[in-house]
Amino acid sequence: MQACKVFKHLIPACLLVFGLLPSAQAILPIEKLASIKGAQAYLVQTQSLPMVDIEISIDAGDRYDPAAKSGLATVAGQLMNYGVKSDKGLLTEAQIADEIADLGANLGVSVSGERAIMRIRTLSRKDLRDRAVQLASAMLSAPTYDSKILAREKQRMTTALLESETKPESVLDRRFRKSVYGNYPLANSPSVQTVANINATDLQQFHKQFYRADRMIVSIVGNVSSTEAAEIVQSLLQRVPQSGPPIAKLPEFERSPVEPLTQREITIPFDSQQAHIAMGMTAVTRSNPDYFPLLVGNYVLGGGGFVSRLMSEVREKRGLAYSVFSYFAPGKDVGIFQAGLQTKNDQATLALEVMSSTIAQFIANGPTQSELDAAKANLMNGYPLRIDNNRKLLDNVSSIAWNNLPLDTMEVWTKQVEAVSLEQVNAAFQKYLAMDRMKIVVLGAKNK
Repeated sequence: MQACKVFKHLIPACLLVFGLLPSAQAILPIEKLASIKGAQAYLVQTQSLPMVDIEISIDAGDRYDPAAKSGLATVAGQLMNYGVKSDKGLLTEAQIADEIADLGANLGVSVSGERAIMRIRTLSRKDLRDRAVQLASAMLSAPTYDSKILAREKQRMTTALLESETKPESVLDRRFRKSVYGNYPLANSPSVQTVANINATDLQQFHKQFYRADRMIVSIVGNVSSTEAAEIVQSLLQRVPQSGPPIAKLPEFERSPVEPLTQREITIPFDSQQAHIAMGMTAVTRSNPDYFPLLVGNYVLGGGGFVSRLMSEVREKRGLAYSVFSYFAPGKDVGIFQAGLQTKNDQATLALEVMSSTIAQFIANGPTQSELDAAKANLMNGYPLRIDNNRKLLDNVSSIAWNNLPLDTMEVWTKQVEAVSLEQVNAAFQKYLAMDRMKIVVLGAKNK
């Protein structure tokens, strides 16, 4: 799920559409394991490979960063494998890397706006599996957060942040997120100064406060039995505290007010060959019952590639952009709708007008019956191909658990898509989207 960016924010959950195994196979059930220390645990047993994939989701995302130390959660997660106190004594960064290589395993941590995620991929053979789990347990419970390593990593992050300020996509993302989320914590982005403010004590305190069993969900997919999976969970959490200090409740998100265009459109001068445009607003959570009408409707609007309305109006009819898109990224507590494109600087005004009018018309009138039928057919027929290995299946199990969805979500997914009607799509788009609440950011649109 996560790759090589320095700082991660909300991952578009709509990109993790729940799937099932290829149609030749039965849908594998999700088994809920007994809770250990207050942590939830889930298992899907597969036998195709002698592998096991494990994810620990921790409610310790960027949204808990103090404003003056934005980036704290990400730094705390990234430095967990740079030194730990284990049963074998102190393990250095090099020793941890050697152990992972010796096991032929993958083990890493990534942080998004909502959560931190540790991923483990290892052979299911017990001796190798146990070693990987023991190492992960040490990282979860006792990272050293060495001040010298922190100084080195802060310098790397500072360099990456300075470089990101030269990239229009990065600048647009930060400004758009701030515009949409306002004063909500997800609006904040790390800066050179906020990273400089972080010290080793901050990391230790953050880890002690958030990395505890009652804030963790363990998802397991692979060639292990229920008994073996329970042993894995027990070993992972053996040294992790069950609970910790009180955590301040996050503020409630306040819906954006109706605003005149002059207040909701931001133009940012930028030396770029093209104008980069983003438009959107907060939308639904993944557990919202209108998720499926919005998913299907958006396939017609901007999620269906070359068959979408936006692509037809912006690219095919007018040649204003090579690509244009829209998506819903529903989170656990707050979601987002976003549309965007890149175009020539002297076409930015026209491209924004066409994108806006297309979205407005869709909100008002919705799709045609033929568009709806085609969207549903594509989503349903393509569904079996969305998970073709344990890792992708783990993505879906994890998202089901994180968003507190029914355990039969994968089994009924296509039925829920099939049941979507025109009336439901129209009602959902009109309920959750409004052009006078859309935030617009245009970067680099100065005529040349």
